[in-house]
Amino acid sequence: MTFPIGGISIPSFPTVPAVGGAGGIGGAAAATEAPAVSATENGFADVLTGAIENVQGAQSKSNELAVQAATGDLKDVHDYMIAAQEAALTTEMFVTLKNKAVEAFTEIMRMPI
Repeated sequence: MTFPIGGISIPSFPTVPAVGGAGGIGGAAAATEAPAVSATENGFADVLTGAIENVQGAQSKSNELAVQAATGDLKDVHDYMIAAQEAALTTEMFVTLKNKAVEAFTEIMRMPI
């Protein structure tokens, strides 16, 4: 199950194979093995890189339309306003997620061992 967030998709968790009946010792051994991760699944670094690229893309699109609006080449001002709002929202979302990640890390570091 994936949850799309502004171009970011979070990969679903791999399923654990079913264990056979009471005599299924081989099935129990297979269930304890780590599931293989396919090459198509995204890791945390890939998701983070994609999010940064998404923010940069929205900001560059907004900047290009701003230049067009300033030079008079832009046909529809609404396009610039929409792009600027998208850039602002993606930046705000990314900063909020970064702050939550730092807050979670700080809480984990405060836990007694």
